[in-house]
Amino acid sequence: MKIIFAGTPEFAVPALQMLLDSKHEVVAVYTQPDRPAGRGRKLQLGPVKSLALSAGVPVFQPENLKAEADIEQLIALDADLMVVVAYGLILSQRVLDIPKKGCINIHGSLLPRWRGAAPINRAIMAGDKETGVTIMTVVKQLDAGDMLYKTVCTIGAQETASELHDRMMVMGAEGLRETLVLLEENKLSPQVQDESLVTYAHKLGKSESELDWTRPASELALQVRGLNAWPVAQTKLDNKVMRVWRAEALNIETLLTPGMILDDSKHIDVATGAGVLRLLEIQMPGKKRMPVDAFLHAHKVAGLQLG
Repeated sequence: MKIIFAGTPEFAVPALQMLLDSKHEVVAVYTQPDRPAGRGRKLQLGPVKSLALSAGVPVFQPENLKAEADIEQLIALDADLMVVVAYGLILSQRVLDIPKKGCINIHGSLLPRWRGAAPINRAIMAGDKETGVTIMTVVKQLDAGDMLYKTVCTIGAQETASELHDRMMVMGAEGLRETLVLLEENKLSPQVQDESLVTYAHKLGKSESELDWTRPASELALQVRGLNAWPVAQTKLDNKVMRVWRAEALNIETLLTPGMILDDSKHIDVATGAGVLRLLEIQMPGKKRMPVDAFLHAHKVAGLQLG
């Protein structure tokens, strides 16, 4: 098949690489315009664009894919299928109707649970035990298309969102490969999503970073895991922002005020609304992230109040 690929971030790279290595022809890649990043605010190529250019595939970067010239370009590609993976644009019905076999999408959750922008993070923060990848048809409504293929995986007890992301982007590519085989053999059995089971994975915000020590340790541990690697959970230590990269909940009861550090002999154990949160990896301003035991070689924090 002649395939158009639309994607932007790292999550989409394994799927594009799989298509480039397959018998199919990637006739074009659509990706978000280059954005300024880093301290110098220089324009940087996205991961998908970098791979496409290295493979010699034409790259298009329209702002919204609505201009008549952009639509005509899409039609001229005469593609059989469009594969969308974290592209970052809502596609119009006019665009969806152009490829002969329509558009399909790789989504990082077991739909209809966790439609939306941050399904991997929200699954962890909600304490879900399993998640997966859904390949679905693309429709105008957000992540509401018929489901074509699902792959299920268990979420590790201490797995962070960044670790799960890296596993699932490979799963997505493998699921796409299987979906294309079924599509060519006319063996797909689209399943309509049950609207009564829909939950939404709203976009992450920096306002979610702050650890509220009055909450249970179990919930705080999920927050830390779900916000790694962005925006990263944080609290205040001596009026300095301390980022918390890893932590675990301990079923230890204490009468200390939530946020009080119980022990710093080997760990930083913090009283919470219920139980104790053990900090495992932290980062202070201007420093690299480090294991807590390394931090404690030069700091005494027992009895201090966080937050």
